[in-house]
Amino acid sequence: MSTSVVFLLDTNVFIEAAKRYYAFDIAPGFWQALLKYAEAGHIISVDRVFDELARGKDRLFKWVQNNLKDYFRSTGDRSVLEVYAQLMRWGQRQSHFTSQARREFAEADNADPWLIAYAKAKCCVLVTLEKDNPNMRRKIPIPSACQAFQVPYIDTFKMLRQLNVTFQ
Repeated sequence: MSTSVVFLLDTNVFIEAAKRYYAFDIAPGFWQALLKYAEAGHIISVDRVFDELARGKDRLFKWVQNNLKDYFRSTGDRSVLEVYAQLMRWGQRQSHFTSQARREFAEADNADPWLIAYAKAKCCVLVTLEKDNPNMRRKIPIPSACQAFQVPYIDTFKMLRQLNVTFQ
């Protein structure tokens, strides 16, 4: 793995792991690995994801708040805001998606476009569990916007492999 790669985590990476395959009581090694690679500068997320996780007020948010809070970056940087504005214009021109999908994409509390903007502006690899689906109309999926803006994206499992994470 290149030491310069920074993985930017989507909200669903945290939620799916905690609620399903990497639950705290089943796979504590996953959470230890997140912390280890965050401390090494390879894993971050953005303030908008932190806000989405905070809405849960659950064990996951408490863990994130106690362990990873310092690794959530601000989306208020000028370069991020510039890409975000481009994403908003792009999203509104996407007639393939419903008007409701375009409105939801543009909502300020939707972390998805902020993640994409941050990844583009800061040259990160976006980590999400969303899949590309050309037939999707009711939501603008992260992969569609990533492809339009040449932002690399992968899923959690590819990230773990690229980091050479193994659970003992």
